[in-house]
Amino acid sequence: MESILVVVHLFLAIGLVALILIQHGKGADMGAAFGSGASASVFGARGASNFLSRTTGILAAVFFATSLALAYFAMQSREPATVMQDVQPAAMVEPEVPNVIDLPSVPEVPPAPAAPAPDAVPKVPE
Repeated sequence: MESILVVVHLFLAIGLVALILIQHGKGADMGAAFGSGASASVFGARGASNFLSRTTGILAAVFFATSLALAYFAMQSREPATVMQDVQPAAMVEPEVPNVIDLPSVPEVPPAPAAPAPDAVPKVPE
């Protein structure tokens, strides 16, 4: 139901934009540039503006209603308060130890020389 409403809402938005762009302002007759009387011949002298403005108003009202319906559906959907709320804790698993790769043997460092005995250190003359 919600996805159908979103599609209808999208088509209403596109229709509103198209109808608003088709209409002309009070002082600027776009039809006058293309032969004045030809633009008003289908709907009559004032028929086109009334038809377009009424259709725009109806589409705007339906667009408003679908906006409210989509907001209602968005309020009803249950989403977790936090990202980790619905996450189940995983069982404690020992980490796998990777296989040891045979590396070339490293030569051993010789041990440090032993410190001299305390008696072997010469005394500083006073």
